[in-house]
Amino acid sequence: MDPPAEVRAWCQAARRPCVLSGAGMSAESGVPTFRDTPRSLWARFDPATLATPEAYERDPALVWAWYQWRTHLVRRAQPNEGHVALARWARSRPELRIVTQNVDDLHERAGSPEVIHLHGSLFAARCVACGRPPSQPLASLGDDGPPPLRLPPPTCAACGGLLRPGVVWFGEALPPGPWQAALDAVTRCDLLLVVGTSGLVHPAASLPAQALARGVPVVEINPQPTPLSPLASRVWRTTAAVGLPQLLPD
Repeated sequence: MDPPAEVRAWCQAARRPCVLSGAGMSAESGVPTFRDTPRSLWARFDPATLATPEAYERDPALVWAWYQWRTHLVRRAQPNEGHVALARWARSRPELRIVTQNVDDLHERAGSPEVIHLHGSLFAARCVACGRPPSQPLASLGDDGPPPLRLPPPTCAACGGLLRPGVVWFGEALPPGPWQAALDAVTRCDLLLVVGTSGLVHPAASLPAQALARGVPVVEINPQPTPLSPLASRVWRTTAAVGLPQLLPD
């Protein structure tokens, strides 16, 4: 299906576009969504019970091992054609801002600058006690055999505290810097593309409404209906990897 002509025209005319990307975009690169746990020893665990400060305090080795496995899966994945199309668009739209709910690095690996990570990053571990990042690169899981069920977290070289994954857990507030950057991007954009996100996770789900309140066109690109669908200026039922290369100008 060809992109809607009006949406294509909006993309051509936009000078300060903003993109809000979600888990569906990374899923096209083979990254499991949060609840799509691979068939493995992790299948018995509910991800929501591992992604909390309480879970980490109770069993840091279990939680750290799970996040190392997720990081391993991301490292094996490659940016898809949707990521590449956005990076190409950024070369002609230097004021393009990408706001992502994803904790992977696929936008960056595709070449997009100025990526705002609302929910943190798998690659930004920090100390539980002092907040410092690790002083050296962390070891990664190899491809030999199944992942370990338990893996003790490294300790901080500065204070000796345990390192934790650099993601936002359930019950935690979004980091204020990225959230303010996302608000600024939506406040000044002249087009908002919402790509592959369920529209269920707040406060990120409130960003399209703020753009709509300013009269900015909001385009949803998603193969499935979401709570945003009835409100969006236009909806295109396709995926990021299929739709964005057709839609975005070189």
